[in-house]
Amino acid sequence: MVFESLAGKLQETFKKLRGRGKLNEKDVKEAMREVRIALLEADVNFKVVKEFINRVTERAIGLEVLESLTPGQSVIKIVNDELTKLMGSTQSKIEFSSKPPTVIMMVGLQGSGKTTTCGKLGLHFKKQGKRPLLVACDIYRPAAIKQLQVVGEQAGVDVFSLGDKLSPVDISKAAFEHATKNGNDLIIIDTAGRLHINEELMEELLQLKESIKPEEILLVVDSMTGQDAVNVSDSFNNKLGIGGVVLTKLDGDTRGGAALSIKAVTGKPIKFSGIGEKLADIEPFYPDRMASRILGMGDMLSLIEKAQSTIDEKKAMELERKIRSQQFTFEDFLDQLQQMKNMGPLSQLVDMIPGIKTGKLKNLEVDDKELVKIEAIINSMTKKERQDPTILNGSRRRRIAIGSGSSIQEVNRIIKNFEQTKKMFKQFSDMGKDFKKGKKRLPFFS
Repeated sequence: MVFESLAGKLQETFKKLRGRGKLNEKDVKEAMREVRIALLEADVNFKVVKEFINRVTERAIGLEVLESLTPGQSVIKIVNDELTKLMGSTQSKIEFSSKPPTVIMMVGLQGSGKTTTCGKLGLHFKKQGKRPLLVACDIYRPAAIKQLQVVGEQAGVDVFSLGDKLSPVDISKAAFEHATKNGNDLIIIDTAGRLHINEELMEELLQLKESIKPEEILLVVDSMTGQDAVNVSDSFNNKLGIGGVVLTKLDGDTRGGAALSIKAVTGKPIKFSGIGEKLADIEPFYPDRMASRILGMGDMLSLIEKAQSTIDEKKAMELERKIRSQQFTFEDFLDQLQQMKNMGPLSQLVDMIPGIKTGKLKNLEVDDKELVKIEAIINSMTKKERQDPTILNGSRRRRIAIGSGSSIQEVNRIIKNFEQTKKMFKQFSDMGKDFKKGKKRLPFFS
């Protein structure tokens, strides 16, 4: 989980504040001391931490907090506001040209995930109705062109290449002409990287920038490198002038120092975050939603958007009807596991639900092999057993275990998970009544 360590410590600190009916200045400063330590341990830039704590403390010891009926909640709101501001306040979008094609120039060091990110962005914008063209301008790294062609094919996005003999400037100019003739309204240029920042790299990128005049220069950095990612961002921005940052491997970054420091240090926003290895695993970066997740408040908007893009609406409505009438069966259970798997790792989804800690559901992670096993167990049941699990006594469970090549313990676990899921969906269904009043629907019933 992203920010797992930081989120746990901050939530524990604020849990203490919530339990107090009244706060004084000493209480606030003690809490801020713990927040400071948590941020530093999360590898957040020291100067950023200092300024952040000063701002929060100044606001938190004001009369509106200390004299509030819920001072603990007031402090949390201030921290939430300041975290959001730290990461850029609002979502920063791509600047599209009024006269297509729009050119996005991707830059970064080797190993940051730049080429794969080109494919991810191509797929992302293709889903939005754009006609992207990926351009292979990394003529130095072995197999870089082939890699871009592979990810382009996987994403269903066109790739333009002229091999490794021409200069990146000549290739990009030819790509622009190709895009104009073939109706591509978005050009994503994959440039060369180096193992470290040097003059040769920057000179080539500056020449390319001057030649193609891109609407957007996006720097791709590995979030797991922490403050190195921040330093790289600062250097690229000073020498090249970037428009924004794409943070890769954010799903594996339990500390989050880069995400919390980049905007404050460079003045440039994080525009996208890579959250997995699949080409669909990229999403726009929302500072307010990320701050909410860090503080354990969930992120229902992102969860709903994710669900709406992957879940069949007719199936969702039928599922809602079944849950309300207590007709949720093992076939529905298997179908929901498959749909949830399409939405991404379960730990990421749970992280978006307010009040639910990821750690409590670690054992519910579902992979392909687990789905095959669950399907075998469910298919070994009779139709009556699938529809009415209450009749699954000991002898029936032994028969199902033998028929599916599983142990009785595994069969028991699947039945228990089924009952837990049934209860969880019933809770979502009850919550959905309030959502519908506001013309919103719950993610599983989109």
